[in-house]
Amino acid sequence: MTRALPDSIKYGALPLLARFLISSEFVVAVNGKIFDWSGQGAYMASHGMTMIPFFLGAALAIELLGTLCVLTGFQAQRAAAVMFVYLGIVSVRLHDFWHMTGMGAGLNEGQFFKNLGMMGCLLMIAIYGPGSWVLGRSPKPSSGS
Repeated sequence: MTRALPDSIKYGALPLLARFLISSEFVVAVNGKIFDWSGQGAYMASHGMTMIPFFLGAALAIELLGTLCVLTGFQAQRAAAVMFVYLGIVSVRLHDFWHMTGMGAGLNEGQFFKNLGMMGCLLMIAIYGPGSWVLGRSPKPSSGS
């Protein structure tokens, strides 16, 4: 026998938990860009990228602002859509395991497929929204379910 979850859990607490979980990886990525800018730039250069300061700055802005929006729920659908596209580009451009061999291929394959999972969560937020617990939204009266 399955008991239905209350709306406050189903549409409030669980989507908030999902937003915190997806944001955790981006917090790590933002931290890496802030505190190891040159290392991040070197990694991008090793994949043949040019205009690194511009693209690295854009990546930092997308990850930082997008994470804040997803976490708070403010403009979360738009932010998640932008982050979905961004992460797709990053995955193909910087985790191209199909062009690699050995341990590097295995490590990048893991990063690539981790990113696909994250993209799935971002797509869910972009399509269905962040749930009912968001910054600036008045709580709706409970329907009792």
